[in-house]
Amino acid sequence: MIVKEFQDLKLPALSVGMMRLPVKGTGETPIDEEETAKMLDYAMEHGANYFDTAWGYHEGQSELAAGRLLSKYPRESYYLADKFPGYDLANMDKVEEIFEEQLKKCQTEYFDFYLFHNVCEMNIEQYLDEKYGIFQYLMKQKEAGRIRHLGFSAHGGYDVMKRFLETYGDKMEFCQIQLNFLDWKFQDAKAKVELLQEYDIPVWVMEPLRGGILAKLEEADATKLKVLRPEEEIPAWAFRFLQTVPGVVTVLSGMSSFEQMKANIATYEEEKPLNDQEYETLLQVADDMIGRIGLPCTACSYCVSHCPQKLDIPKLLALYNEHRSTETTFGFIAPMALSAVPEEERPSACIGCGSCEAVCPQQLKIAEAMADFSERLYGKQEDEQAADH
Repeated sequence: MIVKEFQDLKLPALSVGMMRLPVKGTGETPIDEEETAKMLDYAMEHGANYFDTAWGYHEGQSELAAGRLLSKYPRESYYLADKFPGYDLANMDKVEEIFEEQLKKCQTEYFDFYLFHNVCEMNIEQYLDEKYGIFQYLMKQKEAGRIRHLGFSAHGGYDVMKRFLETYGDKMEFCQIQLNFLDWKFQDAKAKVELLQEYDIPVWVMEPLRGGILAKLEEADATKLKVLRPEEEIPAWAFRFLQTVPGVVTVLSGMSSFEQMKANIATYEEEKPLNDQEYETLLQVADDMIGRIGLPCTACSYCVSHCPQKLDIPKLLALYNEHRSTETTFGFIAPMALSAVPEEERPSACIGCGSCEAVCPQQLKIAEAMADFSERLYGKQEDEQAADH
């Protein structure tokens, strides 16, 4: 296993995300603990000894599984990460209650790594509001040694991350972001990495395979890559890309089978970053994938000045493209972002007048996209309500 230095620690370059553990049946529970135990044992044997769980994973069962299955190992032999569940605003005034319960569920006296979970448009105001005392409480736990390293994860946009860092950046030791070769441009992950570099904050990676869609590419895309590295399996390309990105310390992979774990750990037996040609080819594959997913908006904003509803059309189209690419996998980013937006600024507020399309240099079918977006998010009911107005 490749190891990376973080302060005085040596962390595995590949870590185990406990959000997609094997289950019995088709839902998130019950977790197949026999198969999970086999996987965690293999991970420990091969140096992948960082385990990332969270309050909401597997409907609250992931932390319990982590506690039961890892407790047989000496506590100092592995790293355990958990998170404060601020993705649910009802939790904001319960930081102490939740933290104490997480320690019990995980059968541990401390967390090696602890995060503000999912800093985003929906919760940034609450995370920054001192009345909830979240930051203050977590800092006290760090001083008491019950949190060894404090950081945050973010699915929000660049501006949200920047606001969080402007307030707490000097106390954040690491940041976990969605990073992969598709999102390098698609979600502007490149700019987020550069922002973290400005604050000298190392990067933890989540969604390296984007919910699995990067593990199997269309034949034409796969052929372009096979020409360059015939021996490299397609999923490994996503990991090799991350080995090329400066500042990445560890990559969290939500492996749901023993075979996936064996393959990914084998990939991380050696570091093989991409050369210039391979890098550019992979990003071209990403561009082609993005072109098939959604609308190629260049954010020129001509449409905004002509919209009678004053909608931020480039932002909405970016969320539309994002949602189309993920609604069959995790699909929560667009609904989460729009939950912080007033109803009159959502896609359902589009009246379909076509003024935006008349000035769009790309001749995009914006009104059609807004209607489709609204229906994908809310069904036909909200569209009909908007038409009544």
